[in-house]
Amino acid sequence: MPTKNAGTTDIEALSKAGVHFGRSRSRRHPSAKEFIFGAKGNVEIFDLEATKILLERALEAARGIGEKGGQILMVGGKSEAKGAIKSAASSAGLPFVAGRFIGGTLTNFSEIKKRIARLENLTEQKEKGELSKYTKKERLIIDHEIENLREKFQGISSMKTLPVMLFVVDPRRENIAVREANHLNIPVMALAGSDCDMKELDFPVPGNDASEASIKFITEKIAHAYKEGKKELKENSKEEKKV
Repeated sequence: MPTKNAGTTDIEALSKAGVHFGRSRSRRHPSAKEFIFGAKGNVEIFDLEATKILLERALEAARGIGEKGGQILMVGGKSEAKGAIKSAASSAGLPFVAGRFIGGTLTNFSEIKKRIARLENLTEQKEKGELSKYTKKERLIIDHEIENLREKFQGISSMKTLPVMLFVVDPRRENIAVREANHLNIPVMALAGSDCDMKELDFPVPGNDASEASIKFITEKIAHAYKEGKKELKENSKEEKKV
């Protein structure tokens, strides 16, 4: 059972955010059946009591990672998720991918770090005016490279080591990220619609992964729990210094 510090989730709040809406029955993945309460028209409805329990379990895990100073990589490339992922991750100081997940981000992280280092190096040179030694054409080429690198890697520039956990919105869509995390034994937490395979997730949160309101509600909850953990870590560090 989650501790009192992990926070609780109100069923009414979940409903208001539209978390209870699933897909049509024809699109339901077999593993999602146990989380379905019923149907409204052609749309299946999640059992929010089950969602609440699993969400609070996920929140406790996120909080625990914050307490230990670890990182959660937040991923959501669909249009409905981009803004929420970027906002929630940025508020918590977490790395994120709010766009296309590049294959090898986790499994070939050593190469990804080189690209991040290249971005940081070029950005620093530009800020210091050190690119003035190049011709106008060369500077335009470098500027284009900087923009390309920013688009791909700026969200994960703070990720100096592999994350402790992966959080995704719509694991079916983000299957590459999920597969890479599974390969590396990195736990996967996800807001997963009824068409997703819940069994490939360590911390599934069955719910509507197709609407901005639902995605925003869940991602903010995860980020807030993580921040609570980081706050606890900071307070504990202060106490240790006093001793």
